[in-house]
Amino acid sequence: MKRFWLASYPRGVPADIDLGGHDSLKTLVESSLREFKNLPAFSNMGTTLSYGEVDELSRYFAAFLQGSAGLTPGDRVAVMLPNVLQYPVALFGVHRAGMAAVNVNPLYTPRELKHQLQDSGARAIVILENFAAVLEQVIADTDVQTVIVTSLGDLLHPVKRVVTNLVVKRIKKLVPAYQLPDAIPLRRALSDGHWQPFEDVAVGSDDVAFLQYTGGTTGISKGAVLTHRNMLSNVLQSEAWFQGYLSRGADVAITALPLYHVYSLTCNLLNFLHVGGHMILITNPRDLRSFVGDLKRYPFTFISGVNTLFNALLNDPDFARLDFRNLRISSAGGMAVQRAVAERWKEVTGNTMLQGYGLTETSPVVTSNPPDVAEFTGSVGLPLPSTEVSIRDEQGESLEIGEVGEICVRGPQVMAGYWNRPSETAAVMLDGGWLRTGDMGRMDEQGYLFIEDRKKDLIIVSGFNVYPNEIEDVVMQHPGVLEVAAIGVPDERSGEAVKLFVVKKDPGLSAEDIKAHCRGALTGYKVPRLVEFRDELPKTNVGKVLRRALRDQGQA
Repeated sequence: MKRFWLASYPRGVPADIDLGGHDSLKTLVESSLREFKNLPAFSNMGTTLSYGEVDELSRYFAAFLQGSAGLTPGDRVAVMLPNVLQYPVALFGVHRAGMAAVNVNPLYTPRELKHQLQDSGARAIVILENFAAVLEQVIADTDVQTVIVTSLGDLLHPVKRVVTNLVVKRIKKLVPAYQLPDAIPLRRALSDGHWQPFEDVAVGSDDVAFLQYTGGTTGISKGAVLTHRNMLSNVLQSEAWFQGYLSRGADVAITALPLYHVYSLTCNLLNFLHVGGHMILITNPRDLRSFVGDLKRYPFTFISGVNTLFNALLNDPDFARLDFRNLRISSAGGMAVQRAVAERWKEVTGNTMLQGYGLTETSPVVTSNPPDVAEFTGSVGLPLPSTEVSIRDEQGESLEIGEVGEICVRGPQVMAGYWNRPSETAAVMLDGGWLRTGDMGRMDEQGYLFIEDRKKDLIIVSGFNVYPNEIEDVVMQHPGVLEVAAIGVPDERSGEAVKLFVVKKDPGLSAEDIKAHCRGALTGYKVPRLVEFRDELPKTNVGKVLRRALRDQGQA
């Protein structure tokens, strides 16, 4: 069997990693909070929390979950927050209480939120009040018994907190009215937890750390079971990979991608927690003026992002005026990086963009370019330590160097399976612990991986997975639609956008009718950008719509 597992890595990187004495994220979190207690941990909207302060607040939240909320180890707690100081406090509290976190996209529609809460069996949720009206619509159909609501400015300095919450609620009116009569304000939960005993529970490496939801070819999102071993392994793999480029207690990491996304969760939050980094949380990266202001304020050494984020920064005139002398690592993932963006980034910052590859099911990093690479090549890099990559054909046989096939991965970061979905787990897990990724690629003689295409009809919009079946299922609920097919088309802003091909049932149906229908059931990035009407759709002899034919016909 031909596979790549590098026995000798560049720069003395070890071929294998161990867990370094940690048996869970809980012990890693608590160790870092103690070791770096006097250093800044997180900054957001002008307020900084030290590691010591995060230690106290997360312990209070853990005590609240164990006491007032009556939850027990192993229970699932949903976290529906953007990048604010409340996120790490809540997340670390969940793990310190011995529970599993369920990350939830705050922009979910009621339909999407209901499915995730029902599927995960979450018994509690921490939610920003801006999105509480969505929860109100579905909570009766879930197992959620405890709701902790927080306002945007809750953990900011007192004056800033009052002003921020007033502006958000009364002036900008960003909090729709909602009725959740038993909801508990986060600040009260922390106060209650302060006076309640915290039980130090044992958490094992095989316990569930996250149910991290990802789309499915059936259109139904499913929870990848990421254990404490999975997540710890990926943190330590990344630390080994970037040895010599990270400085304990001295790095400043720009965290603009949402922490509920596994890329930012591991590569920013957990990686820099482990080395005592100072994480700058960007709540709204689309506000480029404020974003660039934060970049100017903090001498950052690390930044992660997707192609569209880097491109937006490069097109902001103030960005090029920043001081990049401290920048050592620019990490790109989530979607393909365009060569023009990578070359422009190097020209402006003097820093080579490091493209990597991974997926939710691998915690997420599988490969990365070495931090000392001189130029952008289009490759997504080499397998991380303790990681094997094999390129296989449809029959599961390994292919020769340079041949294109399905990328299969084996390593300690590979998920335990899909939550309560044994058949879907079996469909992607091969004998020997190999994961079929569904992505097509090739490897060169040095072991560098190149992504060629996607086996699935996955559409990636600004780094987020969009599955055509989910879009088509929603569109088919419109009474004016007879048939529909969804594909991805190139888009300068988001990498890809959703395009629909629709056969009408109602002759008066318009493209705007379909888009408006989708806005009520789908998160914004899933809403189709383009709609084309057809008299019929190309199909196989058994009636399956040929999406590839639509792409090949040049209609996209």
